[in-house]
Amino acid sequence: MGTAIDASLEALEQALVAERQALLAHDVDALLASTAAKLIALRHAESLAPDAAAAGRLTELRALNQANSVLLARRRREVNWALRHLGRIESTSVYDSTGQPGARPQARCLGVG
Repeated sequence: MGTAIDASLEALEQALVAERQALLAHDVDALLASTAAKLIALRHAESLAPDAAAAGRLTELRALNQANSVLLARRRREVNWALRHLGRIESTSVYDSTGQPGARPQARCLGVG
């Protein structure tokens, strides 16, 4: 019979797999649902004390999460590229009132209705 940490790590793995599938399918609703499930599973796993046997599984889940992170970063670059080429955001850097980078770019209207 599995322990509570095993069940928690299984739920985390399922959420990570669902997240990857949502990213590959460009399914925003599934991505939001899988991210919520991942956060719940992660919080539950963090509340438990992992045993030595869970160390290998944690390493595998960390690698899966990093792979999802790389895929998510790629999707963000694709969306930003498309928005920039559609004229929805400025391609230049934007600075806030204190001169620090990172202020939100201004959106532009593509047409008049």
